[in-house]
Amino acid sequence: MDVVLCTLNAKYLHASLGLRWLYANMGALKAQTKLLELDINMAPHAMLEALVREKPRIVGFGVYIWNVELTLQLARMLKALDPGVVVVVGGPEVSHELEGQPLVELADHVICGEADVAFGELCAARLRGETPPRVLKPALPDLEALTLPWGEYSDEDLRHRLLYVEASRGCPYRCEFCLSSLDEKVRPLPEAPFLAALERLLERGARHFKFVDRTFNLDVKASRRILEFFLERYVPGLFLHFELVPDRLPEALREVIARFPPGALQFEIGIQTLNPEVEKLISRRQDHARMEDNLRWLVGQTNAHVHADLIVGLPGEDAASFARGFEKLLSLQPQEIQVGILKRLKGTPIGRHAAVYSPVPPYEVLQTPKLSFDEVSALRRFAKAWDLFANSGDFKLTLQQVLAVSPFERVMKLSERLGNATQGIALTRRFRIMFELLVELGWAREAAAELLLADYRRVGKSDRPTWLTSLPDAALAEATFNARQSRHGAVER
Repeated sequence: MDVVLCTLNAKYLHASLGLRWLYANMGALKAQTKLLELDINMAPHAMLEALVREKPRIVGFGVYIWNVELTLQLARMLKALDPGVVVVVGGPEVSHELEGQPLVELADHVICGEADVAFGELCAARLRGETPPRVLKPALPDLEALTLPWGEYSDEDLRHRLLYVEASRGCPYRCEFCLSSLDEKVRPLPEAPFLAALERLLERGARHFKFVDRTFNLDVKASRRILEFFLERYVPGLFLHFELVPDRLPEALREVIARFPPGALQFEIGIQTLNPEVEKLISRRQDHARMEDNLRWLVGQTNAHVHADLIVGLPGEDAASFARGFEKLLSLQPQEIQVGILKRLKGTPIGRHAAVYSPVPPYEVLQTPKLSFDEVSALRRFAKAWDLFANSGDFKLTLQQVLAVSPFERVMKLSERLGNATQGIALTRRFRIMFELLVELGWAREAAAELLLADYRRVGKSDRPTWLTSLPDAALAEATFNARQSRHGAVER
C-alpha cells in the first residue's frame, strides 16, 4: 500500500473512529490506503512486523495520551529500517505544545487539529513529489462535505468491538482541564445522513454504540430524535452510551429516556467536583440543584446505568473537600463513580494553576498547593480501591452495610490494606481484605463471614474461603446457610 493509516488502540475492543474518518475521506487515494489498527498490549516488534509487511511509502499515526510513547518506539524502528518512509503524525497529543516532543521531531509532517481532509491532501501532494509544510494547521472541515466513516466498520468490528459514533463535535463550555475547552463552538453533523448511516449499521447487526459527543444533550431536539430513532428500532442487546451535561435534562428528554428497557442506556455524567469555588477556578459552570435532581431522577425513575465522574487534584480542592464531594455524590446513588486523577493535557489552560505534574504520559498531577504528594498518592490508592471493591460489583451486598457510615473513611481503610498493589489482586484476596476490615470495624467474625459469604456465593464462588478457616465448623455452617438464604433473597428482590 502507498499509505497506511495506523494507531495503537488501548484495547482490541476499541475501534478507532479517528482513523476511519481519515480513511473515508482519502478520495482517489482510498484504494491505495490501508487501515491498520494495533493495540498497546502487542509487543513492539510484532507491531513493526505488521506495519513493514505493507511496504508503505507514507504512514499516518494517530497519537493519543495512551499510545504516544509506544508510537515513538514504533516510528523510530520504522525509520531505522526505511529512512525514506514518510511519517505523518496527528491527534490530540501532537496538536499542541509541539516544541521538544521527540515524536514531533522525528516525524516528516505534523497535522494539528482535525485532519479529516488535510491528511488525504498531504498524502496526494507527497505522492506527486511535492513537499508540503512540515507543520500543518488546517481549518476546521465542513462536516456536511465529509464522507461519513461508519461504513468503514467491518463485520468483525460489528461482532466483537465497541463502535464509536458522533453526532456533533465541539463543546460550548470552558472547563480548563479538558481539550474541548479550546473548541470555538458545537458543530452538528448533518442529521439525515448520520441517521441513515446508523440505520445501515443496525441492519448489519451492530448493537453496541458509544457516542463520543462531549455534550450529547445540549441540543435537546437533536438528542431526542436520536434517542427516538434507537427506541423505534430497539432489539434485545442494544446498548447505547452517551455523555450528558449534568444539569440539562428537560422533560422532552426525560420522557423518551424513561421508555428505554433495562440494559439499553448508559449515561456518563462528568460531575468532576461539587465545590463551587473549585468550579470557578477552572471556569466550569454547573447548577448543583438541577444536577442533583437529574441524577436522582435517572437513578430512581429510569432503567439507565449512571456512570458519574470525579477528579482528584483540581485547583483549590483539598482532601477534605474531595471527601465531601465524594460522599455527596455517593448519596445520589449512581450505579458507578469513576474517580480519576487530574491530567495536564497538552494545550489545556489548566497549566496556568500552580501544581506539579508528571512529565511522562498520562501527565497526572503529583502535588498541588492544596494536596501534598502523600495526599495525592493516598487518593490515587483510594481511586483504585473504589474501582476494585465498588465498581467491580463484587461486594454489592456488603458495601450497602459498610458504606452506611463514613464511606470515604472506610474506603480509605480498604485502600491502605491494598497498599500500592494495582494488578494481580485476586478476588479471594479482596474478600479477605474486606473481611479483615469488617473485623477491625467491630463486626463479630461470624457476622462478617455471613455478610461476605452472601456476596461470595453471588459472584459464583462455592469453595471454602481462607478467611473462614479460623471459624468453628458450627459457625461456618450457620454462616454458609444464612449466606445462601441472603443470596436467594437478593435474587428474588
